[in-house]
Amino acid sequence: MCSKLGRFPLNISNIAIMASGQICDIDPKVLEKLKQFRFAKKSKGNAAYVFEEDEMYDDITVEDLVDVLPENSPRYIVLSYELHHHDGRNSFPLVFIYWSPNTVKSEMHMLYAGVKTYLQSQADVSKVSLSFGSDWHGLD
Repeated sequence: MCSKLGRFPLNISNIAIMASGQICDIDPKVLEKLKQFRFAKKSKGNAAYVFEEDEMYDDITVEDLVDVLPENSPRYIVLSYELHHHDGRNSFPLVFIYWSPNTVKSEMHMLYAGVKTYLQSQADVSKVSLSFGSDWHGLD
């Protein structure tokens, strides 16, 4: 879907910005894929779902994920990372990431930032990381 807010086009596949009322409209297929990602059984490593590309990555390192992200466009990502507990258990918490490289035009950054909170609530992920620049501060 592609919609316009003011004079700035926003090309986020399956997410459309609305000019009034609701902030955005998310394709139910995207929410279903996110649900599948959220409840997938993981045995090790990190996994990621990148909204705009409608792509899931399994057993991916943070460095490899950064390599597949575009250098000139923001992205919304849900990352499931392996967490080792002191009692020997492993869990896979989710974190919602707003990725915005330094090279992104300010208009595009503002459009994505405006949708971030709504998309996070729809993804039902409470942990949030904002990443600006070319790397992931504190996520590895």
